[in-house]
Parts: sequence; structure tokens; C-alpha cells
Amino acid sequence: MGRLGPTEIILILVVIILLFGAKKLPDMARSLGKSARILKSEAKAMKDENKSSAPADPPATDEQPPAQRTIQAAPGDVTSSRPVTEPTDTTKR
Repeated sequence: MGRLGPTEIILILVVIILLFGAKKLPDMARSLGKSARILKSEAKAMKDENKSSAPADPPATDEQPPAQRTIQAAPGDVTSSRPVTEPTDTTKR
């Protein structure tokens, strides 16, 4: 019990095609892949950011404006790029 045989898998695929329609399935798969790429790139950026943020003493009186970087949804996709303001550390040491 709990195992799916070939007939059950075929039946599930037929139900999915009937529910969503054959025209929408490629678009859904494409958007799912795009979302996975975005998630992967954001996770990598966060991991790299954590590695590069070594504990260093910030300048006491020299306030710098927050740096901006652009997050790109997918490689080569410039339509969904947006500037992002990095959060600043407002705690005093």
C-alpha cells in the first residue's frame, strides 16, 4: 500500500490535463521553473551575503546612505528587475 503503479500515474496525469487544460500546462511548468530559479538565486545571494559580512567595527560618525542593488528575476530578464534598498543596522554598539 502507498505505492503508485503506472495506471495510477497515468490516471493522475489525465485528471491534471482535464482540470487545467493542455494549453495551460506548459505555461505553468515555465512559471514554476522561473520561480525555482529565483528562489535558488536569492538563497545563494543570502548565503554569499552572510559569508561576506564579517564582524567589523562600523564607522562611528561617518553615516553612509544605504547601498542599492538590483535583483533580477531570471538571467537575461530585465523586465522584472527592481532596485532594492539594503536594510541598515540601526543598533548602537
